[in-house]
Amino acid sequence: MAGICCGIESETTSAPIEPSSRTSRRRRLEILPTIKCIAADHMAVQQTADSGRKRQKLDLQRSMSLEGAAAIVEDRREEAAAKAVPTVRLVNDEVVNTTRGESKGLHAGNEVVVVPPPVVQEAPRYGSTSVCGRRRDMEDAVSIHPTLCKAQGSDSGGCHFYGVYDGHGCSHVALKCKDRLHEIVKQHLESQSVLQWKDTMERSFSKMDEEVHAGNQAVLSPKCRCELQTPQCDAVGSTAVVAVVTPEKIIVSNCGDSRAVLCRSGAAVPLSSDHKPDRPDELLRIEAAGGRVIYWDGPRVLGVLAMSRAIGDNYLKPYVIPAPEVTITERTAEDECLILASDGLWDVVSNDTACGVVRMCMRAAAAQKAGGASGGVVPEGESSTGENSDKACADASILLTKLALARQSSDNVSVVVVDLRRRERL
Repeated sequence: MAGICCGIESETTSAPIEPSSRTSRRRRLEILPTIKCIAADHMAVQQTADSGRKRQKLDLQRSMSLEGAAAIVEDRREEAAAKAVPTVRLVNDEVVNTTRGESKGLHAGNEVVVVPPPVVQEAPRYGSTSVCGRRRDMEDAVSIHPTLCKAQGSDSGGCHFYGVYDGHGCSHVALKCKDRLHEIVKQHLESQSVLQWKDTMERSFSKMDEEVHAGNQAVLSPKCRCELQTPQCDAVGSTAVVAVVTPEKIIVSNCGDSRAVLCRSGAAVPLSSDHKPDRPDELLRIEAAGGRVIYWDGPRVLGVLAMSRAIGDNYLKPYVIPAPEVTITERTAEDECLILASDGLWDVVSNDTACGVVRMCMRAAAAQKAGGASGGVVPEGESSTGENSDKACADASILLTKLALARQSSDNVSVVVVDLRRRERL
């Protein structure tokens, strides 16, 4: 529709045309991928930044863990140097036991670095019996001191002391040895920087003999009947068989005719040799010193003493000496038991029989533990542990003394049985 106004021709125009809905939808669809692409790029950038920050944080934590583990290892190494315990070190981020050379499969990044505690061997179990027998007086003495002192050069245990003393003439020398000899041995062991077993035991026996000689001049107990025999009691003495057991060795010192026997793989192994006056080397030594061996109810020094070495017996010096013979035996996994006894046992019971009796008691204790009331049987060679071991050793010592008395032993009988089978604890 057209019109004329003020001479100007004008044309009526319609309102602006809005885009159609199809066109708008097409434009939105074209813009949407662009928005998604921009958003994806932004998220990727954000994730990359976050990943980088996390990686930096993990690297920092790992570095701190490595430093912490290294510090722990260094602390443990210093403790090990002071206490001689297994130490650890880092090899390719792995914790390795440097004492045993075994990899524990632990990584330094772990929060805890585990150092295994040292394995310590328990003190050997034992049993002992001492009876007067057919004698009028009891002149034997037994001395047992588990963990007497720490074993030098070993981190797995201490020195264990076992002694049997067979007195003659009176009991006071044997009793003095029981009270003092282990202390003298301990003093010598602790005073040495380099351990020499033979020298230690020889010096200990010599000092013990000196103390006995000095003590003989003192006033004795009213119960000591040797006062009635001689004022100075020089006719009194005692044999001594002593075993010091460490985790690695068995050190036996013998002076006289008492004896130590080791049972290894079922066989008896004598660890001492009886000092009888008719033993060829002892006979030559006595005669070289100007003495004689006279056969009076058996071979005797000057017809008096039936042994060639003893602590005390001052009136028979220098023919009778206190010097011990020392044997050092390496322990093995086949060691079963150690038997120390006075000649009241060995005069009538052989080494093999004694070992057989002890092994029988150990197998019986093992069978009792394994089978209980059901009566289980333990095969040959297997053994008991724990409290049954104590009972087995005690039963064996009692049975050996009964066997000696049944075979008409006329002397005091003292027996110590030590279980040498290894038991370890953490």
